[in-house]
Order: sequence, then structure tokens, then C-alpha cells
Amino acid sequence: MTNEPFPTTAPHRPAIEVDVVMRREPVSGPMSRWQPWRWVLADVLPCGSPEDTGSATPDTLHEPQAVEPLQPAADPSSTHWLFPRFRVELFRDDAEGYFLNLNSPQPCFWVVWRADEERLLDGEPMAVPQTVTLSYHDAGRWLDAQERVDQVPAADEVVDWLRGFVDTTYQPEPKRRKRPDSFKPLTDRFGQPVRISTEKHGTGPKP
Repeated sequence: MTNEPFPTTAPHRPAIEVDVVMRREPVSGPMSRWQPWRWVLADVLPCGSPEDTGSATPDTLHEPQAVEPLQPAADPSSTHWLFPRFRVELFRDDAEGYFLNLNSPQPCFWVVWRADEERLLDGEPMAVPQTVTLSYHDAGRWLDAQERVDQVPAADEVVDWLRGFVDTTYQPEPKRRKRPDSFKPLTDRFGQPVRISTEKHGTGPKP
């Protein structure tokens, strides 16, 4: 795993901008002796409609802001931090990844985040989001790469927008007809072809 930033993407694809909210909450129980705080993904908030993208400037992009939660926190010592303006783009060649997200029990955003040693809060690294996606495949690749990946449900308007994209781009591969077992070539235990002869090779006396 590397600490290289995730690459930016081209601006001409369908996209929506979102704000990511992370929550720092106290750890209870024996684990608090080694880890007094933990970070979790709290929410992903769309910034207007897809047509409103592109208004953020590089100077303010993703700078964290302390915010009040939309709903009262379970623990008053928890704090919420908003990281603004992440661009979520849709790629035609990943239509299947969006299709799988839409057909899950709860369509969602996935957020990759890392502990940033250069951004400290009370002497400890902050959890800083790196990228946001709606692709089931992207999330799986990042998990395989041992990245921290959390998810939250996507808003209804985002789900509708994603469904419109999938309806126009996703073409499932046609199912191939399964070949009957009788047409499969016979092989031995080592995978080598086996030849079957119908000739009789008796060892008894010849007539």
C-alpha cells in the first residue's frame, strides 16, 4: 500500500460533487487504553445536482471544517469534520460496477480514507478521505489493496441519477449455452486426453 494521492479524472464524464463527513468518537471498554479515539464515515452529502459540478477551487478543495452533525450524536464528545467537494465520476466501462451497486440491498457511496500524519487533532492523525465512488468494482479493488473503505447509503436523487446512467450504458453479457457433459472430452486424473476403444481384447482361448 502506498501513500500516493489518488489520480484526478477527466472533467467530461457524468459527475456529481459531494461533501464527505467523518466522525471522531471515543472508544469505550478495554480498547480505550491503546486507542482513545476512532474515526468512522458519517455521511456523504451531494452538493446540488450533477449539472452544478466544477465550482470548487484548488485552494479550498477538501480542506476539513469542523461542523455540527445533522442529527444529535450519541456521544456528546464526538466531533464531525466535513471535507468538501469530492468529484464522483461515472465511467462507461464500469457500468457493471454501478449495476451491482444499484442491485444491492442498499445502494451506497464508498469512501477511501487514510490517517494523515501531517494533519493532527489533539496530537493524533486525522482521518482524511481520499476518493469517493459509486462502483462496486472500485470498492472491491481498494479493499483487496488493504485500503480503509467505509460506506454509507446514497441519497434517493443520487440513486435515480445512477440508475439513469446504468439504463443507457449497461449491457449484460449474453449467457452462453452450457455444453452437455456428453460432449466434454474425457481426461485422466492428470488432465490428459483419454481414448476409448470399442475393440475387445480378450485373453481367453481363440475359437
